[in-house]
Amino acid sequence: MSGALPEGANGLLHDIGRFSGRYYLRPAFRIHVHGRARVPADGPVVVIGNHSSNVDPQLIIGMLPRRSAFLAKAELFTGVGGWFLRAIGQIPVRRGEIDRAPLMTAVGVLKAGGVVGVFPEGTRGEGDVGAAERGAAWLVRATGATVLPIATRGTRKPADGRRRWRPRVDLLVGEPFTPKVGPGRTGLDQGTEELRGELAALVRTLDDWRGEHGFATP
Repeated sequence: MSGALPEGANGLLHDIGRFSGRYYLRPAFRIHVHGRARVPADGPVVVIGNHSSNVDPQLIIGMLPRRSAFLAKAELFTGVGGWFLRAIGQIPVRRGEIDRAPLMTAVGVLKAGGVVGVFPEGTRGEGDVGAAERGAAWLVRATGATVLPIATRGTRKPADGRRRWRPRVDLLVGEPFTPKVGPGRTGLDQGTEELRGELAALVRTLDDWRGEHGFATP
């Protein structure tokens, strides 16, 4: 499987990781993907997704039919697990710090026609769609990439903390779009709001569908 990755990443190892992300969680979850055909077959793409649990990134990376480099919190890049994340092309980001290096790495992937993923800052409750990373809008402005929103529901544990037996998990791929992010801080803020709105609307659509079909979202 071809596809741009950051310098130093191992393409074969990345493909093995994607295969694992696609199948190894199936004994624990009933996974259903809706709209996979909407993923652009080529060209630069910025994926934005909600993040309700640590399982969501694995599911999205595994589901995508293309190689992808996701921006992930630097705390994950320690020990053997951190080595593996770097080896498969994932990009560490330190929250709360101004660091252009990860964004420039992502720009390189996009300019080579690859896929970069950005998750919103929050990981629980309304935060999972409440504050999309400004970096996503910056990447779109810098590269002209297409944006692909992906909503995930069903991976979060219930409030009592007890995992249900093989809960149903749904991933909904939205329509790709290319926002025009204007210059300066104002343009970046407006672009971020547009991305946030698109992602939040997609999550609501998935929640409504799950509710209509009897699949409660914790």
